Amino acid sequence: MFSHRSAFDRQPNALALAVSTARARGARIVDLTESNPTAAGFATSPAVLAALADPRGARYEPHPFGHLDARRAVSEELARSGVRAAADRIALVCSTSEAYSLAFRLLCDPGDRVLVPRPSYPLLEHLARADGVELCPYRLAYDGAWHIDTADLRARAIEPRVRAVVCVNPNNPTGSFTSRDEARALAELGLPIVSDEVFAAYAFAGDAQRAPTLLDIAQASGRHAPLVLALGGLSKYAALPQLKLAWLIAAGSAAPEALARLEILADAYLSVATPVQLALPEIFALARDTRAAIAQRLARNLAHAARAVASTPATLLRADGGWYAVLRLPATRSDDEWALGLLERCGVLVQPGWLYDFEGGPFAVISLLVPEPDFSEGVDAVIAFVTAVA
Repeated sequence: MFSHRSAFDRQPNALALAVSTARARGARIVDLTESNPTAAGFATSPAVLAALADPRGARYEPHPFGHLDARRAVSEELARSGVRAAADRIALVCSTSEAYSLAFRLLCDPGDRVLVPRPSYPLLEHLARADGVELCPYRLAYDGAWHIDTADLRARAIEPRVRAVVCVNPNNPTGSFTSRDEARALAELGLPIVSDEVFAAYAFAGDAQRAPTLLDIAQASGRHAPLVLALGGLSKYAALPQLKLAWLIAAGSAAPEALARLEILADAYLSVATPVQLALPEIFALARDTRAAIAQRLARNLAHAARAVASTPATLLRADGGWYAVLRLPATRSDDEWALGLLERCGVLVQPGWLYDFEGGPFAVISLLVPEPDFSEGVDAVIAFVTAVA
């Protein structure tokens, strides 16, 4: 009766069951996984709500890619950070999840394969499966810094039915940016590139060797430029996940044909809500202060984590951006055993590394967006527990 695409494993894992049990009995949990900005102390400005009440929002004027003025607002905003994206190359969608789905449907037939980094966000597997696409992981290696294993990438690219490659820049959860050399290696595959750049505004420091956006490789390569579909959105850029607006930018020699096909696909979903499109200029203006506040919290929490792990059995892996940090824990327990022990003994919730397909663990992934008092309390408890039982 049902498709294999909807046959997801719905059995709660041991950690999910333990969290439910703890909450049912009213236990206090220090949640080091919280990454929802609206739940982490970054309240929506009343001015944003006022902008959403523009009377023009009462009239529905659909366009598959969104209002031209709204796309111009995205183009002008991205230009502030050096990202060149003409308004007629931008499609507005409800979320980056929808953008991924449109990209998969544009580039793949059922049963085709897409290269994705490992480790990376588990949502990719669900989105691909829902569109009948298989994922083929390529390896991210760590040697004091994260980098793409280009030999593994090239070997995967010639496997049967590979139609595109996903790059997450910076990666979630490793926080690693793609270097310019790695961007060139991706371009040399000759495959369309889906570049997830939702965390690109949150770099911890500058780096001349970094590729801030993979749109640059398409714009610099002339008539032989690979197709690049770059994704971003308000969820991270403006800390407003509830407003449901994201963007997909097409660049490269095949961009006109890609956009012509995407227009038909996007039209089937109808336009993003009119009020949020009209409010974009005000949203972008107000978001600058929000991003600055988030950046300060990320920096302070990362610094606290670095101090906490010093001279302990735990290691904080290098991260160059994004909202997450990765702890390597002693190999005396598995990912799950560490996560369950921390929850049951310390009341601290972390994400086990297996959730992101880490290799060579155990690892714990924590959110740097957590309010600072909770973050400090939780990280200190993690390190105390690790030190005591390692």
